[in-house]
Amino acid sequence: MMHFQIAQSLIPRQIRGAGRLKPVAVALIIGLAASLNSTMSLAHYPLMNCEKNADTVRCETGFSDGTLTVNKPVTVLDYGDQVLLQLKTDEASAVQFSAPSGEYYIRFDSGHESPVEIDYDEL
Repeated sequence: MMHFQIAQSLIPRQIRGAGRLKPVAVALIIGLAASLNSTMSLAHYPLMNCEKNADTVRCETGFSDGTLTVNKPVTVLDYGDQVLLQLKTDEASAVQFSAPSGEYYIRFDSGHESPVEIDYDEL
């Protein structure tokens, strides 16, 4: 039989029994710990990698857990936050476009967490 050392004041008397946890309480504690662990392992954040070749910019997007981001918005904006291009990722989680003249930045907003932004001079 497994015994757990847990502060007695945290466990109601009905569950404690005679100083030991009842099997139902053990199952509940293990289930709660497992669900918290699986929830934390599902956390992921958006990523974007952009490269410029000549006058063409290609950006690949995704999530840190490897999930693709198909049909998600990628926006190209100038420094006054005026939209220059509004694009959607393809089946490969990528967009490709002709580089605008002047200064701009690229924003990938997955709708989850904070958007990713890359400045033109980082390409």
